[in-house]
Amino acid sequence: MTILNRAARDVSVEISPEAIAGFRSDGVVALRKVFAPEWIEGLRSGIKADLEQPSPNLTNHCKEPDAPAYWEDFWCWSHVPAFEDFVRSSPCAAIAAQLLGAKRINLVMDNWFLREAGSSSRPPFHHDISYFDFAGSMCVLWLPLEPVSKENGISFVRGSHLWGKHFLRVRFDDGHQTGDAAQTVRGVRYDLPPDIEGDPGAYDLVQFDLELGDCIFFDMRTLHGSLSTTTPSETVQRYTLRMTAEDGEIRYRGDWAKEERALFEAAGYGDGDAIAGDFFPQLWP
Repeated sequence: MTILNRAARDVSVEISPEAIAGFRSDGVVALRKVFAPEWIEGLRSGIKADLEQPSPNLTNHCKEPDAPAYWEDFWCWSHVPAFEDFVRSSPCAAIAAQLLGAKRINLVMDNWFLREAGSSSRPPFHHDISYFDFAGSMCVLWLPLEPVSKENGISFVRGSHLWGKHFLRVRFDDGHQTGDAAQTVRGVRYDLPPDIEGDPGAYDLVQFDLELGDCIFFDMRTLHGSLSTTTPSETVQRYTLRMTAEDGEIRYRGDWAKEERALFEAAGYGDGDAIAGDFFPQLWP
């Protein structure tokens, strides 16, 4: 593999005990100056390349054809060299291992978001664990590719990863969940997500100002979304990774996950299999 960012290949990032404790108690932590400019530029170039030759998973969450787009693509690391370089060679997995107290870190999936200038679309409040057929000790890297103020970034509900609840998957295009009432699927209850946007003062929300190279790590179970009603005057880009400790496994959820399920089933994975192997490569150690 061609290494795109040789100057940035320092994976010896040590996370403070305070940051680790904060991640585990709050379900989210901001880390400062983790990723060198070479990584940021590499990810920007990767998004550009993926838009020019997109994977079959490319989605526009804005359904109005003439409106500014809100693009997303996922599981694209294997066909975009800049993404594979970041996944395998940046400090992301070493950080995840420290936060999760893991013996091993495997990639679950990567994805990116691009919100065009003027786009009114924004992420609704949700938590990632209900979207996909995955279970285990998992964290998410959220890396903005431009500076972001806390007012225009993502808000996290502090401690919601410890509520012991699953919430129905919420669609990004219209904010609707996958059902109008709580459901029980395979013995797991999925509740309607709380109306955080309707009464944000009722929740202990965490927000961060982030400069280039700063990032957020959060637990897969932490509720998060955007409260900002500001329409961006410039295009904004985000890159995210989901990573798992050694206990990660495939656990089938509702039919709402069937499209993503088909991708790893085509690679030979099924319910109960470990998140490991070629489709979910080991990143650390």
